[in-house]
Amino acid sequence: MSLIEVKHLRKTFETDVRRTGRFATIRSLIKPEKREMVAVEDISFSIEKGESVAYLGPNGAGKSTTIKMLTGILEPSGGSIEVAGLIPHKSRKMSSYQIGVVFGQRSQLLFDLPVKDSYDLLRYMYSISWEQYHRNLREFAEVLEVEHLLNRPVRTLSLGQRMRCEILASLLHEPDILFLDEPTIGLDVVAKERIRAFIEKINREKGVTLLLTTHDMHDIERLCHRTMIIDKGRLIYDGSLQHIRDHYATERQIKATFEDTKLAEAAASLFIGFNVHTLVEERMLKISYDQHHIDTSTLLKHLLEHTQPRDLTMQDENIDALISRIYREGISGSPQEPQHELEGVVVSS
Repeated sequence: MSLIEVKHLRKTFETDVRRTGRFATIRSLIKPEKREMVAVEDISFSIEKGESVAYLGPNGAGKSTTIKMLTGILEPSGGSIEVAGLIPHKSRKMSSYQIGVVFGQRSQLLFDLPVKDSYDLLRYMYSISWEQYHRNLREFAEVLEVEHLLNRPVRTLSLGQRMRCEILASLLHEPDILFLDEPTIGLDVVAKERIRAFIEKINREKGVTLLLTTHDMHDIERLCHRTMIIDKGRLIYDGSLQHIRDHYATERQIKATFEDTKLAEAAASLFIGFNVHTLVEERMLKISYDQHHIDTSTLLKHLLEHTQPRDLTMQDENIDALISRIYREGISGSPQEPQHELEGVVVSS
């Protein structure tokens, strides 16, 4: 059986519809109108022990809502969830011993107290033995380079320092699963690299299962072997990042450098009528195109038959641009409506 099993998961929220006009308040009291907001709709997936999975989507797609249901914070409106053999919202206490959670924009550390005081409290809450507690604290503090921060109040830490301490806190009780909700948000390059290296280490050496939500593509490329993409509450892709590159990275760019700007502009004029986009920047001509619509060899042959560029390079679509395009156009490449935070329908009660 999988470590995490999700079947036909659904989550809706009900909010009041604000009315306007004369006696609006009275009418709302007598006959309130409600709006059902669909945050997650019919999601199914399973995650095996030791997997590292990225869970991607634009803002408001339902990523954090899914994480909150997986951790027992929210109860699903429909479908089923099992995490380490438990139903999270029904067994929150028992489930908490199996999971660790890091929310990039929320803290589990006590703001005005030294970091170690929070760790001591967590030791008590999770019934961690003194031997296990000191062993894990010493090992993780050394790897994360936070030994010198343990006696400092949390409020005096930088964001990068606090995030490293947050990750340590989530692992003191040796959970089987670690949920990471944007753990590197707002961090500098050095802090991000330290956190990525540590997360990679615990996944590889300790077999901790990872589910990561992030907007940072470097996190995904470094840490995750599998990628799930959610859009408007629905799971639209579940597979490898390489598969996305191989099957959806259709945009490519040819860059040709010439002796001067006039030659670059003359070369650009050669492609009028072609299904490409050209841009001249000083002495460089950039030719952007979709490989499904025109062959690279056709463009290169036409360019080299009529010009003599000093330098010629080709560049595939990078993963950031590719994922952004998938959010915008959909996994099939067909345009979609602009993203909304939540879909909604009005219902009366």
